Amino acid sequence: MVDLTGKQKKQLRGLGQLLDPVATVGKEGITDPVVRAIGELLDKRELIKVRLTGPSGAARKEVGPALAQAADAACIAVVGKTVLLYRPNTNLKPAKRIDLAGQ
Repeated sequence: MVDLTGKQKKQLRGLGQLLDPVATVGKEGITDPVVRAIGELLDKRELIKVRLTGPSGAARKEVGPALAQAADAACIAVVGKTVLLYRPNTNLKPAKRIDLAGQ
């Protein structure tokens, strides 16, 4: 799990507003194929948006942290039907990495 300060989360939320959802969690919930796909996406991008189509209401707030834990990432925000996940990847080229050191 990644420990982030409030300023770092705020910076990531700002970056996340420009992103489109790249994965979807449906009515079956968090399955192994979904976790694998999200892990692969986080390896390539560090910050991703996930669309929630299955869970409703209060259950959505629980899916974000559970999904983050399964993917060994940080749940930055759960807004409506969207979850923002972040996992740093030191193997990416420096130009593709998100710099949170200044925060």
